[in-house]
Amino acid sequence: MLSCEPQVLRVLVVDDHELTRVSLKLALQRQAGLELVGLASNGQEAIEMADRHLPDVIIIDLQMPIMDGLSASTQIKSDHPNIKILAYSSLEDPQTEVMLQTAKVDAFCKKDVALQDLVKVINRLGQRPAANDAC
Repeated sequence: MLSCEPQVLRVLVVDDHELTRVSLKLALQRQAGLELVGLASNGQEAIEMADRHLPDVIIIDLQMPIMDGLSASTQIKSDHPNIKILAYSSLEDPQTEVMLQTAKVDAFCKKDVALQDLVKVINRLGQRPAANDAC
């Protein structure tokens, strides 16, 4: 049976800074079509929550304690190849570009991105097989 209901994208936020997690939580909860399924503070928690909640999109910081975002993304993509991963970082290092080319992420946004641009990338990731977006 076909449904006319709009698709709700399930989103997991992963960042070691509490203020960033809470800010993203509050901002995303106000967006139509997005459902926040969890908050994690490191890569290991991200893997566990991805297994438990099976989000459509994960917004993940690259630099975190216990396990970084790139390592966690590799594991998540191995276990759940259909989950889309958005690397979300303040890194300006030229090596970041090289890291992202080999990383198991679908898109990259700098942390200074406007909320509406972030939401657009999340929505594109949730609707296309391979987005490879940047903002």
